[in-house]
Amino acid sequence: MNKIPSFTINHEKLLRGIYVSRKDEVGNEVVTTFDIRMKEPNREPVVHAGALHTIEHLAATFLRNDEEWKDRVIYWGPMGCLTGNYLLLRGDLEPKDIVPLMQRTFRFIADFEGEIPGAAPRDCGNYLLHDLPMARWEARKFLDEVLMKMTNANMVYPQ
Repeated sequence: MNKIPSFTINHEKLLRGIYVSRKDEVGNEVVTTFDIRMKEPNREPVVHAGALHTIEHLAATFLRNDEEWKDRVIYWGPMGCLTGNYLLLRGDLEPKDIVPLMQRTFRFIADFEGEIPGAAPRDCGNYLLHDLPMARWEARKFLDEVLMKMTNANMVYPQ
């Protein structure tokens, strides 16, 4: 059985950042899957499940309402390894194309106050698994330490 491409990335060298995980042709369009890597795999603690769940709700809400990008957003969701998120967008895109969008998204999360969108029993399959203070902390850390200081090393998968 062949390995899928994401399992061939050297996670021992992977930095936090924004990477193109894959590009797929769907009909006449390209869909770009981004790896929004918030943690260095196997070298630092993962994002707590409650914080990542809250980040999922807030980022999905923000992205689907962003005037510039809302019509291109297909999906935002957490990685099973708890080190980041996947973002699927319509278009043949590169990490540099979405850095401002990710800066706005993570600033929104870092500054968010109030009721978490979609975090009620009627709206969410695990509404008790949320942690807004940690989501805000993780978002601020990623924004300040990575998104505001992006380099090629944070946008090109290591060999």
